Amino acid sequence: MVFWVPILAYAAVLVGTAAGLLIHRAPGPPRHAAHLLLRYVNLFPVGLMGLWAALGHIAFPAQSAAAIGWAPSPFQTEVGAANLGLGLAGTLAAFYASWGFRAAVAVMTAGFLGGAALTHVFQIAQTGNHAAGNAGPILYTDVLTPLLLVILLALTFRSDRGART
Repeated sequence: MVFWVPILAYAAVLVGTAAGLLIHRAPGPPRHAAHLLLRYVNLFPVGLMGLWAALGHIAFPAQSAAAIGWAPSPFQTEVGAANLGLGLAGTLAAFYASWGFRAAVAVMTAGFLGGAALTHVFQIAQTGNHAAGNAGPILYTDVLTPLLLVILLALTFRSDRGART
Protein backbone atom coordinates (compact mmCIF):
# COMPACT_ATOMS: atom_id res chain seq x y z
CA MET A 1 0.00 0.00 0.00
CA VAL A 2 2.80 2.43 0.79
CA PHE A 3 3.90 2.16 -2.82
CA TRP A 4 0.45 2.55 -4.42
CA VAL A 5 -1.34 5.18 -2.33
CA PRO A 6 0.72 8.16 -3.57
CA ILE A 7 0.39 6.98 -7.16
CA LEU A 8 -3.36 6.52 -6.77
CA ALA A 9 -3.68 9.94 -5.10
CA TYR A 10 -2.08 11.66 -8.08
CA ALA A 11 -4.14 9.58 -10.51
CA ALA A 12 -7.23 10.84 -8.65
CA VAL A 13 -5.97 14.43 -9.07
CA LEU A 14 -5.77 13.93 -12.83
CA VAL A 15 -9.17 12.20 -13.05
CA GLY A 16 -10.88 14.84 -10.88
CA THR A 17 -9.35 17.70 -12.86
CA ALA A 18 -10.21 16.11 -16.21
CA ALA A 19 -13.79 15.48 -15.06
CA GLY A 20 -14.12 19.07 -13.89
CA LEU A 21 -12.87 20.38 -17.21
CA LEU A 22 -15.20 18.07 -19.16
CA ILE A 23 -18.23 19.13 -17.12
CA HIS A 24 -17.69 22.77 -18.07
CA ARG A 25 -16.93 21.89 -21.73
CA ALA A 26 -16.60 25.56 -22.66
CA PRO A 27 -12.94 26.47 -22.93
CA GLY A 28 -12.19 28.54 -19.88
CA PRO A 29 -9.11 30.44 -18.91
CA PRO A 30 -6.06 28.35 -17.99
CA ARG A 31 -6.52 29.43 -14.36
CA HIS A 32 -9.73 27.34 -14.27
CA ALA A 33 -7.55 24.24 -14.70
CA ALA A 34 -5.20 25.61 -12.01
CA HIS A 35 -8.16 26.03 -9.62
CA LEU A 36 -9.27 22.46 -10.24
CA LEU A 37 -5.74 21.09 -9.85
CA LEU A 38 -5.33 23.06 -6.61
CA ARG A 39 -8.61 21.65 -5.31
CA TYR A 40 -7.69 18.05 -6.07
CA VAL A 41 -4.08 18.30 -4.87
CA ASN A 42 -5.46 19.56 -1.57
CA LEU A 43 -8.09 16.81 -1.49
CA PHE A 44 -6.04 13.76 -2.45
CA PRO A 45 -2.25 14.11 -1.86
CA VAL A 46 -2.65 16.51 1.08
CA GLY A 47 -6.04 15.62 2.57
CA LEU A 48 -6.66 11.95 2.04
CA MET A 49 -3.00 10.93 2.10
CA GLY A 50 -2.62 12.87 5.35
CA LEU A 51 -5.56 11.00 6.86
CA TRP A 52 -4.20 7.69 5.53
CA ALA A 53 -0.77 8.41 7.05
CA ALA A 54 -2.39 9.40 10.35
CA LEU A 55 -4.28 6.13 10.49
CA GLY A 56 -1.13 4.19 9.68
CA HIS A 57 1.12 5.86 12.23
CA ILE A 58 -1.49 5.85 15.02
CA ALA A 59 -3.33 2.56 14.50
CA PHE A 60 -0.63 0.46 12.80
CA PRO A 61 2.71 1.84 14.05
CA ALA A 62 4.71 -1.37 13.61
CA GLN A 63 3.60 -1.82 10.00
CA SER A 64 4.16 1.88 9.22
CA ALA A 65 7.65 1.84 10.69
CA ALA A 66 8.51 -1.34 8.79
CA ALA A 67 7.33 0.22 5.51
CA ILE A 68 9.69 3.14 6.11
CA GLY A 69 12.52 0.84 7.14
CA TRP A 70 12.60 2.11 10.73
CA ALA A 71 11.97 0.64 14.15
CA PRO A 72 8.61 1.49 15.79
CA SER A 73 8.76 4.56 18.02
CA PRO A 74 6.41 6.45 20.35
CA PHE A 75 7.08 9.49 18.13
CA GLN A 76 4.87 7.90 15.50
CA THR A 77 1.83 9.01 17.47
CA GLU A 78 3.03 12.60 17.13
CA VAL A 79 3.72 12.14 13.41
CA GLY A 80 0.25 10.62 13.10
CA ALA A 81 -1.30 13.62 14.87
CA ALA A 82 0.56 16.01 12.55
CA ASN A 83 -0.68 14.01 9.55
CA LEU A 84 -4.21 14.12 10.95
CA GLY A 85 -4.10 17.92 11.15
CA LEU A 86 -2.62 18.20 7.67
CA GLY A 87 -5.20 15.77 6.27
CA LEU A 88 -8.12 17.65 7.79
CA ALA A 89 -6.76 21.02 6.66
CA GLY A 90 -6.12 19.75 3.13
CA THR A 91 -9.63 18.35 2.89
CA LEU A 92 -11.12 21.65 4.04
CA ALA A 93 -8.86 23.58 1.66
CA ALA A 94 -10.20 21.54 -1.24
CA PHE A 95 -13.75 22.86 -0.98
CA TYR A 96 -14.41 25.38 1.76
CA ALA A 97 -11.43 27.66 2.04
CA SER A 98 -10.21 31.02 0.87
CA TRP A 99 -6.97 31.53 -1.03
CA GLY A 100 -5.30 32.57 2.24
CA PHE A 101 -6.35 29.37 3.98
CA ARG A 102 -5.02 27.36 1.04
CA ALA A 103 -1.76 29.28 1.25
CA ALA A 104 -1.48 28.46 4.96
CA VAL A 105 -2.09 24.77 4.20
CA ALA A 106 0.62 24.95 1.53
CA VAL A 107 3.09 26.43 4.03
CA MET A 108 2.33 23.67 6.53
CA THR A 109 2.56 21.05 3.80
CA ALA A 110 5.89 22.42 2.58
CA GLY A 111 7.33 22.42 6.08
CA PHE A 112 6.11 18.97 7.02
CA LEU A 113 6.56 17.12 3.73
CA GLY A 114 9.72 19.03 2.84
CA GLY A 115 11.24 18.03 6.17
CA ALA A 116 10.10 14.45 5.63
CA ALA A 117 11.70 14.42 2.16
CA LEU A 118 15.01 15.63 3.57
CA THR A 119 14.86 12.98 6.28
CA HIS A 120 14.23 10.30 3.66
CA VAL A 121 17.14 11.52 1.51
CA PHE A 122 19.48 11.56 4.53
CA GLN A 123 18.37 8.02 5.41
CA ILE A 124 19.10 6.85 1.87
CA ALA A 125 22.53 8.50 1.90
CA GLN A 126 23.54 7.51 5.44
CA THR A 127 22.07 4.02 5.77
CA GLY A 128 21.13 2.93 2.26
CA ASN A 129 17.48 2.67 3.35
CA HIS A 130 15.58 2.02 0.12
CA ALA A 131 12.35 0.79 1.75
CA ALA A 132 9.20 1.66 -0.22
CA GLY A 133 8.07 4.12 2.48
CA ASN A 134 11.45 5.86 2.46
CA ALA A 135 12.70 5.89 -1.12
CA GLY A 136 9.59 5.06 -3.16
CA PRO A 137 6.69 7.20 -4.38
CA ILE A 138 6.29 8.74 -0.90
CA LEU A 139 9.63 10.51 -1.34
CA TYR A 140 8.58 11.91 -4.71
CA THR A 141 5.20 13.13 -3.43
CA ASP A 142 6.91 14.70 -0.40
CA VAL A 143 8.72 16.92 -2.91
CA LEU A 144 6.07 17.21 -5.64
CA THR A 145 3.08 18.12 -3.47
CA PRO A 146 4.49 21.30 -1.87
CA LEU A 147 5.96 22.42 -5.20
CA LEU A 148 2.65 21.98 -6.97
CA LEU A 149 0.77 23.81 -4.23
CA VAL A 150 3.10 26.82 -4.48
CA ILE A 151 2.89 26.91 -8.29
CA LEU A 152 -0.90 26.55 -8.29
CA LEU A 153 -1.32 29.18 -5.60
CA ALA A 154 0.77 31.57 -7.69
CA LEU A 155 -1.37 30.85 -10.75
CA THR A 156 -4.62 31.46 -8.84
CA PHE A 157 -3.45 34.43 -6.76
CA ARG A 158 -5.17 37.27 -8.62
CA SER A 159 -8.42 35.50 -9.31
CA ASP A 160 -8.90 33.76 -5.96
CA ARG A 161 -7.38 36.06 -3.35
CA GLY A 162 -9.99 36.78 -0.76
CA ALA A 163 -12.70 34.83 -2.58
CA ARG A 164 -14.28 31.54 -1.64
CA THR A 165 -14.03 28.87 -4.35
